[in-house]
Amino acid sequence: MQRLPKRLFFLLIVKPLVYLLLGLNIYSAQRLPARGPAILAANHNSHLDTLVLMALYPLSQLHRVRPVAAADYFLRNRFTSWLSLNVIGIIPLDRQSQVDKEKVFEQCQQALANDEILLLFPEGSRGEAEQLQPLRKGIYHLARAHPGTTVTPIAMHGLGRALPKGESMLVPFNCDVVIGEALLPGEDSNVFMQQLQTSLEELLAACITRRDERWES
Repeated sequence: MQRLPKRLFFLLIVKPLVYLLLGLNIYSAQRLPARGPAILAANHNSHLDTLVLMALYPLSQLHRVRPVAAADYFLRNRFTSWLSLNVIGIIPLDRQSQVDKEKVFEQCQQALANDEILLLFPEGSRGEAEQLQPLRKGIYHLARAHPGTTVTPIAMHGLGRALPKGESMLVPFNCDVVIGEALLPGEDSNVFMQQLQTSLEELLAACITRRDERWES
């Protein structure tokens, strides 16, 4: 993957879109891992989620970030396929299970072995806007398979309204991104998943836009 096209894409298109049009509020950005092996574990409400999270990184570090993203969306035509694979650098995940998941797991493991940072959505898919769905254990097994891998929980709020599910029109809307303390998976998967769930819930509760919604209602 060439770094220059990726840097130009984020410099000229993604970062202006994220920081100027959305009005993004970012909290505890210093907790973002600068290099791997690491996993960013975020809630998932919008197709904007992947680009927003990648835009948090300096251009010099973007080549380290590898999102595991839905093939049915990011590979839906020739142009988006080329952009997603060659510029954004996604690891495609087929949610219809038509692709061997072991192959995806191997690609993720290789990325961690290269000290890269995986971007995962442990809910598996987008649910109701701004509502946290049950988490899947795949993230635990992936982190445990590569010793030393940390998992950084990230809560986002507002993106589900900026680009709602099923819509293609972006609506300017204030959005929050809150980064939590990194977690290190132990021997008990249930304990780790509960820690991750609790962390995401606490981070979501800290979002200003979420508190504003409750005030308005």
